[in-house]
Parts: sequence; structure tokens; C-alpha cells
Amino acid sequence: MKDNKAKKSKSIIKPTTPFSKERERYFYTSMSKMLAENNVIENSLYGKFNVKRGLRDPNGAGVLVGLTHISDVQGYEVDSDGKKVAIPGKLYYRGIDIEDIVTNCLKEDRFGYEETSYLLLFGQLPNKKQLETYTALLGSKRDLPLGFSRDMILTAPSKSVMNKLARSVLALYSYDNNPDDISIRNVLRQSISLIGHFPSLIAYGYQAKQSYFNNQSLHLHYSDPSKSTAENILRLIRPTGEYTDLEAKLLDICLILHAEHGGGNNSSFTTHLVSSSGTDTYSAIAAAVGSLKGPKHGGANIEVIEMINNIKANVKDITNFNEVEKYLIKILNGEANDKSGLIYGLGHAVYTISDPRAGLLKSMAKKLAKDKGLMEDFILYDFIEKRAPELFQEVKGVENKMPANVDLYSGFVYSALNIPIDIATPIFATSRISGWCAHRIEELVAGGRIMRPAYKCVQSTLPYVKLDQR
Repeated sequence: MKDNKAKKSKSIIKPTTPFSKERERYFYTSMSKMLAENNVIENSLYGKFNVKRGLRDPNGAGVLVGLTHISDVQGYEVDSDGKKVAIPGKLYYRGIDIEDIVTNCLKEDRFGYEETSYLLLFGQLPNKKQLETYTALLGSKRDLPLGFSRDMILTAPSKSVMNKLARSVLALYSYDNNPDDISIRNVLRQSISLIGHFPSLIAYGYQAKQSYFNNQSLHLHYSDPSKSTAENILRLIRPTGEYTDLEAKLLDICLILHAEHGGGNNSSFTTHLVSSSGTDTYSAIAAAVGSLKGPKHGGANIEVIEMINNIKANVKDITNFNEVEKYLIKILNGEANDKSGLIYGLGHAVYTISDPRAGLLKSMAKKLAKDKGLMEDFILYDFIEKRAPELFQEVKGVENKMPANVDLYSGFVYSALNIPIDIATPIFATSRISGWCAHRIEELVAGGRIMRPAYKCVQSTLPYVKLDQR
């Protein structure tokens, strides 16, 4: 008679005692060394297999992976020999020069981010009625869903406002009655809701952090649907909710200039990549937020602010350019600031002679400096813009020109507006959300295929060794 009882399998792995904290720390320390050893790839292999590291050609130009109507970033031309030829920087939104957008908004003394958002989403400038309709629609989306700020933000604060922003975007999925529909009509609805929500998301995320981690008073204001995006940001983040027209107009310029920067920047490319899988809007935008959080992408303006604070703390007289220059040389030699050897706010992956955004922002920043009595600080930034590129060449032998980028003067603006450093990058995200949504819609309309680039495996084949023989 057969024994129908199931035989118990014997394990040669003995049960272990529970992990202590000390044992866990030792495990991660020792195993991290193994990870470092087993993931090294020889540099020569990249050349052997013609790998475009960082999705860039050997001359630094980005590998062409897609087409877009949304924006064009111009900083160089490529001649017949494949060499980059430097040209003054230009930035176009849907074919329109960003300088024309900013100049006309300033001339007419009005807010322009909402118009810019409309242009990026719909592909053309709105007429007066269309702009009024769109602005009113955004205004109706300023408030978060009922109970959201309490349940999703205040009860689960984060030390990082960007982390809280990404989690909040994902949480909004649960408040949407039709979250997975990727029809253009539905994605447009979701996009406009997110653009409207972002000022409240970053403000409440910041207030929750201040209260929970820094023991500060909690200041919560309702958004004002009749106000612009820039006005609502200042209203929501400040304890009194007060701001001047000049402050709001300058922040508005920052939002316009950061709203979009081509499909190849890391966060916009992330939006294309994730959207190509057919996933929902909340997942795609949360992924973009995660990309922008990276210090190599969205954190550059924070690095500028921290660098300037470091200079002011170590240079007795910031109006003495000889002293400032000596300290900048120490920074370049890796002896000061964060020891990286970098002067932040200079240089760009595309712009070779000038960043058009920096010039536009600089003129408005000077007005704010005069208004707030910060001309000494402004002159320091101006000196860094003019002298630091020369120091790069003299100290490090860098041949390429290092023009000031938008982060140099956006760093000044955020400091002058007393915008906490914790929300510098979240404000960047609040601006760039319009560009991300435009790229998502473009990918859904024109993409059609899931992105699937190739990776060459350079690991040799190995035999399997039985556990008791290892």
C-alpha cells in the first residue's frame, strides 16, 4: 500500500537567529563592497561596443531618440565634420521665442505662466477669451480633494518636499474616478487638475515638514482661484500670505522660463519613457518628479544658493572682488564649499555661448535687488557670471566657455523672495508640470511604441555551483 503522505523537504540551510541592528549594519557594509566589485564595467568596453553613454554622442550632443513639436533648445550647430559650433542660445516654446513671451508679458505688466501653460499644452497661443477660460479652469482646480491635505499630507509628512510631492501625485490616483483611461480627453482633464493642484501640494508638503520635523507653527492658507499660479505659491508658503506685485511678477517669470526645456532633459524624457508603456497619468508625472529631484537635474538652483551662502560666510567683504576671486579659486581647487571643484550656476549641456533664460531673468532680478536693498548680493552674482568662466579656463584649463545658466539667477531670485531652500526644486516642478503634461500627451498621440533601448551584456557565462560546494 502506497504512502500518500507528502514527504517533507529537507533544507540544508539552518534557521538563523533574528538580525540585530549591529549585524544588519555589518551585512550592508560588507555586501556593499561585493556589489561595488561585481558591477564594475571597464570604460574601454563602452568604446568597443559604441555605447552612447548618457545617451550622448562623443561630441557631447544628445542621441536623437524622438521628435517633438513642444520646444527647441538651441546652443550649437554641427558642421559637416561633425564638430559643434557655438552659437548664442535660443529657446522656443511651440516655435515661439521665449524672449518674445517674457518681453510681452513684462511690457503689458501681466502674469504669463498661464498663457505659457496653454501654449505648451495646446500648441498655439490663446486669444483673450481662451486665456480667460483656461485661467478660470486652473483656478477651479487649486483646491485639493476633500480631506486630501489632512489624510495624505499632514498625517504623513516627509523630510523631502519633493518626495512628498511625488507621493501626493500618486495618491491623487485614488481620488480619480477614471484614473487609468489614457484617452486624450481624459489625460487632458488629469493634466489640468495636476497643474492647478501643484501649488497647494508643495505648500502643504512644506508646511507639514516644518511642523513635524522642525517644530514650527503650521500655517495653512486656502488658495485663491482668482489669483495666478505665482501669486498662489507666495500666498500659500508665507505665514501671512502677503506678497508684493513685483515679487509675484518675478516668480511668474521664473515659472515661464522653467516651464519647458526640450524632450531630452531627464524629467521630460522620463515622462515620454514611462508614458510609452501605457501607464496612467499619475504614475508618469510622479516618475518625472522623481527625476527632477535628482541633484544632477533639478537641484542645481539649490546648489547655487548654498554656494553663495558659503561664500558670504567665508569672505569678509563680498564687495572686495580680490577676496571673492581668491575664494572662487579655492572652490575650483576643491578646497572650499562642497569640495566638488565646481562653481554652480555656470555651464550647460546644450548652451555654449549664452543661456537665454539667464539674461531674461537677470534684468528682472536687478529690479528686485534694488527694491529689497540687495544690490551688493546682486553684484556678487554678476561678478561670478563675468569672472568665474575665466577662472575655469585659468585654473582648470577648460577651453569651453562656461556661460551663466538660468540656475545662477533663479538662485538669487529665490533667496531674495525668501523662498525656503526646501521648496526651490518643488517650485521648479510646479513650473515644469505643464511641459511634462504636454510631452505625455504628445507621446500618447504620436509615440505608438513602448521604448525599449538595448543594453549589451558583458558578463561571461559561468557554471552553476551547488550550494554545498560554494
